[in-house]
Amino acid sequence: MDSLQLDIRSAVQVSIALAVIGILLSLWIGFRSIRRARSLRFFRMRRDRMVRGWRLIFFAVVLVFVTIFLRMYAEPIAYRFFPPTPTATQTSTITLTPTITLTPTITLTPTITLTPSVTDTPTITPTPQVPLAIESVFESTITPNPEAVFSDLIFTQGIDPETYQPLNPGTVFQNPAGHIYALFSYDKMVDGSQWTALWYRQGEVAHYETKPWDGGSGGFGYTDWEPDPSEWLPGEYEVQIFIGQIWKVSGRFSVEGEAPTPRPSATPTRTPPPTQTPLPTRTPTPTRTATPTRTLTPTPSLTPTFGPSPTPTPAPPSQTPTPTRTLAPTNTHWPTATPITVTPTKTRWPTAIPTTLTPTITRHPTFTPTP
Repeated sequence: MDSLQLDIRSAVQVSIALAVIGILLSLWIGFRSIRRARSLRFFRMRRDRMVRGWRLIFFAVVLVFVTIFLRMYAEPIAYRFFPPTPTATQTSTITLTPTITLTPTITLTPTITLTPSVTDTPTITPTPQVPLAIESVFESTITPNPEAVFSDLIFTQGIDPETYQPLNPGTVFQNPAGHIYALFSYDKMVDGSQWTALWYRQGEVAHYETKPWDGGSGGFGYTDWEPDPSEWLPGEYEVQIFIGQIWKVSGRFSVEGEAPTPRPSATPTRTPPPTQTPLPTRTPTPTRTATPTRTLTPTPSLTPTFGPSPTPTPAPPSQTPTPTRTLAPTNTHWPTATPITVTPTKTRWPTAIPTTLTPTITRHPTFTPTP
């Protein structure tokens, strides 16, 4: 029955192959007959050839349906009339011949297995986060798109400003490192959302930049750092990119070689001027105050007179000399570190009080003659 099953399947496959060949031949002969009929001059012959060509094409279409029928229903229908019967197949078994087993004469005693006293437990790598000191200077209030994507960082010492292609890429740079860029491509960004780039050196933040995003939704970008050459210390560096507080991508590079020694800055040292010892201040000489002249009061003289007493003539009053105001000498100040203002002592001048002499009238005695 296995051979019958194989014959039925083979017959179906051969029938399908013959049908396909008949389809191709019918189409080829039919189209060829139609083309040749168009070139004939006689109507009857041309019509016969045309009818023959279209019949062959129609026959090819019928063969297509026959092929589909054979492929899908021929074998099931054949198996209904000739059902397959399973036949037991003899399976040969292999009998193993026992061989001589060698018995070891010396049994090796297992040695002591050293158990490690310290087992290294892998530590959990925390997700990078923005330090609070940097988060406090955020300016944007726009919520970033969490579906924004960034490519891996490419570190280079130069870029093409038109194509954003790296000019000297690498992961190991020799001192002096100079200007280093971290290139990346991005997509699904939102303008105005806060983005941050952190540059770590040996696990500590050495440089960072954070600002609202202004590069559009997609394209190429970079973060860079160009410190003083003496700040490129040898060691491992890591750059982390954040959108808001969401970490997106990180990259590492290393710097080898000692950093250049910083150049001494020519800062002029200001020498303080020598302290001037102030000269002793000249004490102004006090102005001598004029003493007023004492006014003498005239004493009237008694002159004996006979007859009517004459009117005494008052003596002219003595004039008090007006005191002369002496100007204070001008003080010449010596140069001192701190100018000292000398305030002259004001001397009040005596006020001249005019003295009015009132003459004393003395009546002369009148001599009366004695009889």
